[in-house]
Amino acid sequence: MAYTRQHTHAAVAVIGLGARVGELTIRVGLGGYRELKVWARSLGAVRAFGIEGTGSYDAGLARFLRAAGHTVHEAGRPDRGRRHRHGKTDHLDAEGAARAVLSGQATALPKAGTSVVEMIRHLKVARDTAVKARTQAMLALKAIMISAPPAQREQLEAVADRMALVWHLAALRPGPLTTTTASAKASLRAIARRWLDLDVEIRSHDAHLDRLTERCAPEMLILVDDEPERIHSKAAFAKLCGACPVPASSGKTSRHRLNRGGHRQVNAALHRVVVVRMRTHQPSLDYVRRRTAEGKSKREIIRCLKRFVAREVFGYLCRPPMPPAQRKSPLDRYRSIGASGRCASYPAASGFLARCLEALAEAALGGMSAAPRRVFLNLVMHAVTIK
Repeated sequence: MAYTRQHTHAAVAVIGLGARVGELTIRVGLGGYRELKVWARSLGAVRAFGIEGTGSYDAGLARFLRAAGHTVHEAGRPDRGRRHRHGKTDHLDAEGAARAVLSGQATALPKAGTSVVEMIRHLKVARDTAVKARTQAMLALKAIMISAPPAQREQLEAVADRMALVWHLAALRPGPLTTTTASAKASLRAIARRWLDLDVEIRSHDAHLDRLTERCAPEMLILVDDEPERIHSKAAFAKLCGACPVPASSGKTSRHRLNRGGHRQVNAALHRVVVVRMRTHQPSLDYVRRRTAEGKSKREIIRCLKRFVAREVFGYLCRPPMPPAQRKSPLDRYRSIGASGRCASYPAASGFLARCLEALAEAALGGMSAAPRRVFLNLVMHAVTIK
């Protein structure tokens, strides 16, 4: 029942029979959130709140209402057909969100955003931007070195080690800017010092991320957030990963196509897993050979393999915790594709996914070092995090 702007929220109340009983506009902030809560309760018992943008502008409101004990659903984007028929205002969009919850179309739960997972996400954003800036700085250094005066270029190209080159450039003394050599030195020194500052920042973020992942007991991995009940089935997990089949049949043609939605970082990770398996994993090679004989294209086979891998990962991430007496190994329930095309268990995992899961298995037994955690974090962060 809430539609978000940067500075205001629009709310509309709809009763169970579908009648619209009131509307409200509040300012963003705790005062406005309390006003909305009091207003909603004054109209009667509150069944649920449907909010658009619980991961951006409306994250604060969603957390406030959940902390107050209310049920909150992510309403998604406004219906285009309804907007075309009835027009566009903030309160009409808020009414659309309320009706989506009332009809049962909006059932997704928003991310909590108050746990260690959110802390990891914040640091990961800072680290990613720093890594990107450091890469740009190195590219700028190389571009200036290529166009520098010949004598200076030959001198710099003689330094083979990257860190030695950066430290050498950071210690340059350009002197008065009267020649192109001096200007090149000044530019190289500034960019090299920027690269070193960014490198220190990245190492600091890595240290913080290592400590946070140590604090998160890695007994279960959760997609997007640390609430496993948000992902209620293997099919929902596959859709969130963009690995579920999308019907693309027409007439006598019956087929499915790739899903272009879902979380693209997770989808890219699944793609890398499948590519490795298609090269080295014998059951996957047998599956590819059989499906090729049936007339499937390579893209369709990759789509099917992504779905199988998503099913495996769901079994590992979202399985219910077992008592310590029954817990044998984190890889005991690992499943893969049998040569017959069905999911069959096998004792030893292989390929890229196996290395990730084996690192997590080490962590579950208390032996994970900093490097494997960082590799896995870089692989599927924002999508898969360690709880």
